[in-house]
Amino acid sequence: MEERATLPDGRAALVRVGVAEDGYVARRDLDTVALEVLIDERVAATVNTVLDADQDSEAVGLARDVVARLESGELEPRASDLEPLADELR
Repeated sequence: MEERATLPDGRAALVRVGVAEDGYVARRDLDTVALEVLIDERVAATVNTVLDADQDSEAVGLARDVVARLESGELEPRASDLEPLADELR
């Protein structure tokens, strides 16, 4: 799932929460859910989450939480800021 955010400095960011891609493992066998923030179509930060692949509503909640905190300036688009949210059970 993807959500868009506008950072306090005006840059556009894309927050993506979903099953991480791996060219060596069949998609059906993957269950690692990643949280990514892209700025100008480049990955600014990516971390693995504690979510399972079937936790759709929790993924939406995580993405919306990250968007709100990025837009408010509470979070910076870097892994060290995202990690505590990614590790939180929802």
